[in-house]
Amino acid sequence: MADTETKKPRSVRVVLLALLIAMMLAMLDNMIVGTAMPTIVGELGGLEHLSWVVTGYTLATAASTPIWGKLGDMYGRKGAFMSSIVIFLIGSALSGMAQNMGELIGFRAVQGLGAGGLMVGVMAIIGDLVPPRERGKYQGMIAGVMALAMIGGPLVGGTITDNWGWRWSFYINLPLGAVALVVISAVLHLPKKRSKAGIDYLGVVLLTVGITSIVLVTTWGGSEYAWTSARIMELIGIGVATLIGFVFWQTRAAEPVLPLHIFRSGNFTLMSVIGFITGFVMFGATLFLPLYQQSVQGASATNSGLLLLPMLGAMLVTSMVAGRVTTSTGRYKAFPIVGGVLMVTGLYLLSLMDTGTSRFTSGVYMAVLGLGMGCLMQITMLVAQNSVEMKDIGVASSSTTLFRTLGSSFGVAIMGALFNHRVQDVMAERAGTLGSKITEQSAQLDAAHLAKLPAAARDAYQHAVSAGTHSAFLLGAGIAVIVLIAALFVKEVPLRGEPQKPQAEAADATPAPMAEAV
Repeated sequence: MADTETKKPRSVRVVLLALLIAMMLAMLDNMIVGTAMPTIVGELGGLEHLSWVVTGYTLATAASTPIWGKLGDMYGRKGAFMSSIVIFLIGSALSGMAQNMGELIGFRAVQGLGAGGLMVGVMAIIGDLVPPRERGKYQGMIAGVMALAMIGGPLVGGTITDNWGWRWSFYINLPLGAVALVVISAVLHLPKKRSKAGIDYLGVVLLTVGITSIVLVTTWGGSEYAWTSARIMELIGIGVATLIGFVFWQTRAAEPVLPLHIFRSGNFTLMSVIGFITGFVMFGATLFLPLYQQSVQGASATNSGLLLLPMLGAMLVTSMVAGRVTTSTGRYKAFPIVGGVLMVTGLYLLSLMDTGTSRFTSGVYMAVLGLGMGCLMQITMLVAQNSVEMKDIGVASSSTTLFRTLGSSFGVAIMGALFNHRVQDVMAERAGTLGSKITEQSAQLDAAHLAKLPAAARDAYQHAVSAGTHSAFLLGAGIAVIVLIAALFVKEVPLRGEPQKPQAEAADATPAPMAEAV
């Protein structure tokens, strides 16, 4: 009896290790590739298509995320997850062999299709293996992997590119993915499913077109095209029309790709809103904080990942603590509320930074924001999964992930547009026509261009970046108030499953998911 009890947690830990490796593939990839992009452009050319290397990956990831979740619910989690790893590895291998920018963009899209299933698969499989009452501590580990990827990604990317060449930024995924595949194939045993219902192809097409249009609007608006341009208006029209059509069709489809009944749960809807805002704030912060520290505080671009350590470290610690407390007590409502308060406070403090703010002070402000995000990152997924039936775990996981992804797209676009507009205005005020000329191509200057500026223009740019950062974070603080309001309406529904039930008691109860799965 005791031997059986020790085997189950050990099996879960082995599976978890493989799941974390797979998830790290998706998290690390963009960070590593971003560092390698200057070298890639130098060899392949095609600078005018550079943004599509990231946009193609993001579009494919966002569009495929809900589809992977539904496929896992219908045909089995293990097969869907392993398929997504295989597709991701094929895209990685092809990207490493790309001979021109067009090929690289296409192969990155293949990678993105697989990446859409990695995060969803991890969350859904943990949902199958572990009852919600014990899930918090495992999802805290996931937050740790996310923080590690954000800190280490740029450093790893720079090291690989400098020593092995940019193609190894993609090839490095192959051995890690192979390890994850072998372990999952050997150790993970889930109940087999086979649904007789067909795939909702029309729903897939409508959702894909709608999500693609939204992501393109947030990516192109204010950069490639003016927000009021005909192209952006067309994309908005297509996106709104297809998403309305998608919602209408989901009420009639035999096996909807995104069952609308899951939104009848107030907690699930609130977690979707909180996840969207968390994504909005988090990716906006990771974009502008390194820029501020490099441009204003004179930090090295090489260590850009380490500059975020106060925020990501605080996020990691809080997420782990939140997971442990939730596991031991079964209570979780306090975390979204506290997280909302800390997030608003942290963003407001960051908006106060100027050209005289020290690194220590900005680090403290970042830590406050990190504490807030740590209270929210994994609790949102935990409560969302607990708010639906077991058969909808995959859809719930993919929907929560999708809303966070869309939030990050909107955050980067809206905060970025506000930042750029403010920087250009301040440069024009402080440096006249020279300031306008410096920032007419881009409001974000790298270290090389910044060093070439006259002292007066450099001082003007530092004040402009401070002003842009102030506006972006002040907007973020206002948006984050929604998280606090939503958290107040969360109902603390008891989590399914109890930790460490006595064997006699468990025999009379319905078999726990872990007992079925491992």
